[in-house]
Amino acid sequence: MELRLYDTLTREKRPFQPIDPNNVRMYVCGPTVYDFAHIGNARPVIVFDVLFRLLRHLYGESHVKYVRNITDVDDKINDRAARDYPGLPLNEAIRKVTEETGRQFHADVDALGALRPSVEPRATEHVAEMRAIIEKLIAGGFAYVAEDHVLFSPQAMNAANSVLPHYGALANRPLDEMIAGARVDVAPYKRDVTDFVLWKPSKRGEPSWPSPAGIVAQGRPGWHIECSAMAWKHLGEHFDIHGGGIDLVFPHHENEVAQSCCAFHQSRMANVWMHNGFLQVEGDKMSKSLGNFVTIRDLLADWPGEVLRLNMLKTHYRSPIDWTLKALEESARTLDDWYRVAADVTPGKPAASVIEALLDDLNTPQMIAALHGLRNDADDDGVFAASLRLLGFLSESAAAWDNRKRQASGVDAGEIDRLITERSAARARKDFKESDRIRDQLAAMGVAIKDSKDGTTWEIAR
Repeated sequence: MELRLYDTLTREKRPFQPIDPNNVRMYVCGPTVYDFAHIGNARPVIVFDVLFRLLRHLYGESHVKYVRNITDVDDKINDRAARDYPGLPLNEAIRKVTEETGRQFHADVDALGALRPSVEPRATEHVAEMRAIIEKLIAGGFAYVAEDHVLFSPQAMNAANSVLPHYGALANRPLDEMIAGARVDVAPYKRDVTDFVLWKPSKRGEPSWPSPAGIVAQGRPGWHIECSAMAWKHLGEHFDIHGGGIDLVFPHHENEVAQSCCAFHQSRMANVWMHNGFLQVEGDKMSKSLGNFVTIRDLLADWPGEVLRLNMLKTHYRSPIDWTLKALEESARTLDDWYRVAADVTPGKPAASVIEALLDDLNTPQMIAALHGLRNDADDDGVFAASLRLLGFLSESAAAWDNRKRQASGVDAGEIDRLITERSAARARKDFKESDRIRDQLAAMGVAIKDSKDGTTWEIAR
């Protein structure tokens, strides 16, 4: 089988053909580092980590380059910095906030079993590239200067008689309809309401850099130009895959396409555009007002990261996902079983059935079904172990997994073992009343036991 991926731009699933099989290139929009990442932020991290792993498996680790950016200049960052460090100059406070929240993000996604990207550029380190693209857009007639701002004109892009794509093609909606559904700044210096900011003057104390286009006032970039610049710097004018959440299709990704294609006279920025679906919590849209806003850090306090990872992959990446406690409990039980069977097994090669599922547009539900089939086939646990490791599971030994769970639960493992020994003795002398009493005592401690011909095992009940 060949790898087939769904492309948001063409609305079809088609064979993936890298521009250069020796240099497969992927860009994914990363975090804006101003606070703890929420569980919705974890979805693209996990989805595109699986794709990264698959591409490395297919083309070789040294032939795949994955770029995921960090946005470290943003109004939300400025607000957080002013709130948390009121006694510091704003730029110094901003650096403290972005470094702290960047470390938090890395710790959280590391716990989810995600590989670090090949390159993780910061927006503030690529201002020169942003200015260079802006200058190209002005020279090409796609952008203009007005009151110390530089604005991009979608109308000019669509009027161009060239290889350029049509603005609005990625979102697949008419321009006026997109604008009606988006928050669009109304400003007197705009030639058209659809024009968007590439560069703007900085307010006093805000981060600022020398402006492009001969503008005297110092300024700062708009959000969209940042990703165009970082992708160009690290992947070139035209690359293979661009990913992110479905909420980024418009305006962010639409504007990225416009900026990059117009600056470099390309018909495409990326050959494949991939977007993961929305996430709900217990059937409702996640929001602070509903009290269901959950950070990755919150969940990691109660669940191993691999449980969150498996729970995310049970739903196909393009479908909406409902994040529920019941599903987490099921994922935890599944991983407990997989660890018992495969964690300490010498891995072989990943199963063809697992790879084939992933080749079909990352069909992770089918992949998990294949894993269950391997679990029930006792002929070769090495294939099962290798398949799980390819997917970012089995990061520790079976004993370490059990110990960590027990420590997190706060139970006394020695006391549990003593009670189980007493219960086994009661069963042996047919004192079933005492056996049941001890079983109930263990249940009250949050411990589930399982009797088999090989003896009694226990785990923390969830």
